[in-house]
Amino acid sequence: MENVIQIFSASEIEAAQAQQNVSYEPESYLPTLTEPRTSHYTIYADLPENDDEMVIVHGYLGHRALVSKEVANYLRSKESKSPPRPLYGEWTDPDFRSVKVPEPPAKVKEMLLERGFLTRRSYSQELSFFKQYVERKARRSARQMPFYLFMPTYDCNLRCPYCFQDHMRKDESFRPFLKLMSKETVDRIFAAMPDIEKRHGYDASDIDRHRDISFFGGEPLLKQNREIVQYIMEKAKEVGSATFSATSNCTEIDAYADLLGEGLIEEIQVTLDGMPEEHDKRRIYPDGSGSFALIAKNISLGLEKGVRMSVRLNVDYNNVNDLPALAQLIKDYGWDKHSNFGVYLAPIRAANEDTDEKICMSTRQLNEELRRLRKEHPSTLLFTVDGDKMFAKAKRIFETPQDEGAGLKTQYCAAHSRMYLFDALADIYACWEQTGDKKIRIGTINKHAGLLMNQSEELNWRSRSVASNPICSQCRYAMHCGGGCAIVAAEKTGTLHSNDCDSYGKRFRSSVAEAFLASQKKPA
Repeated sequence: MENVIQIFSASEIEAAQAQQNVSYEPESYLPTLTEPRTSHYTIYADLPENDDEMVIVHGYLGHRALVSKEVANYLRSKESKSPPRPLYGEWTDPDFRSVKVPEPPAKVKEMLLERGFLTRRSYSQELSFFKQYVERKARRSARQMPFYLFMPTYDCNLRCPYCFQDHMRKDESFRPFLKLMSKETVDRIFAAMPDIEKRHGYDASDIDRHRDISFFGGEPLLKQNREIVQYIMEKAKEVGSATFSATSNCTEIDAYADLLGEGLIEEIQVTLDGMPEEHDKRRIYPDGSGSFALIAKNISLGLEKGVRMSVRLNVDYNNVNDLPALAQLIKDYGWDKHSNFGVYLAPIRAANEDTDEKICMSTRQLNEELRRLRKEHPSTLLFTVDGDKMFAKAKRIFETPQDEGAGLKTQYCAAHSRMYLFDALADIYACWEQTGDKKIRIGTINKHAGLLMNQSEELNWRSRSVASNPICSQCRYAMHCGGGCAIVAAEKTGTLHSNDCDSYGKRFRSSVAEAFLASQKKPA
């Protein structure tokens, strides 16, 4: 057997350096080792029912190759830290670093060096180089048009027990936050947008400037919010080109019928919590009554108007086995016949004391539950989960080898680069899950002084990257994962600059293995 079975690209070291956009290297990053070691950003994806081959992926360069187990064992023997255990069976030599492993042929070793799997940088030098690369790429990604969210009110007509904003409706001290955004506040926000955009490299002369505006809450599309939502849309169109979307419980979007569709509110994310009887125990009105029938009626309305209706199904161990019946219910409504309909599953997170952590599942557990259900109930193929997105991402590794940097990211989401959420008090937040607390706002728009940014808090949010904490910066999956959700990480550790792994490494390697096998199947 050959040592290298297949390389998924022919890029050479010069192309990799151009991709990294590193015009010079401080002396501390320069390679100094005479004998190369394995990059600690090498990912090993073993294949099911295949003891002879393995896919290797470089964590930040994006290079990938199919190699023999002999080559993989050689790389593992040159690791300065222990690589992950295999997903499928056992590797042949668990004590690989304490025994002599034969070197591969010179041309194979040269390929491993050129593609970064072997490096002459020491562990600390490669870590420093990685941080430099991440910081530069993060700065470039921040020079994009900002993404704006308007929160017309923190108020909501439902009382879902797991809501992360539940305290805002229960605690009287938050009563001032339940006000409705005024037209004067909207005018202030739009007046401040050019200053915000200038900070991202845009100015008033940029004719291609386009604004993505989304509505969030509370519940943004309450009937009583209609006037201010329409005013925001009209104001946006007055000053330039814009597209609109919303996250809504969809109980009152019938009041917005003429604002739905192409060129208006084009996309809505709405949540269901299972079959009607289960949903109506969770997504309830203050009097305890349910909301399924009304939401279902308005999903149909949105689809008829041409709105992309993205249905999020909140799942835990109490309702996961209802998914086959729910798939049939969706078919009965005829939603699946619309090309503008999509439905995905999301695990419920225990965001307050009213949610039992024991019934909650992780992302990986949800993926496994759906995998089981798909075998028994093909109708559940209607649903997508995070694992499907990861599989699609892994497929690109083999389908578009020329684009090795695709999908790599330095930060988890736009909260760390270009997202601005405005509430009714003209305060600005970086993340929709962290609002209503003036201590964590990243800025405000003052009636007299205009845009005022809270530099320390903004820096706290915007500087979070896979280089900003020691766990992620040393992790081989960092630029595929992005460090995970900052809010979940902070709940566990008390700081945004920590990691939320959620079994990412195992999920990624499994997806790479599945995607490789799929790429090898020849069409009939």
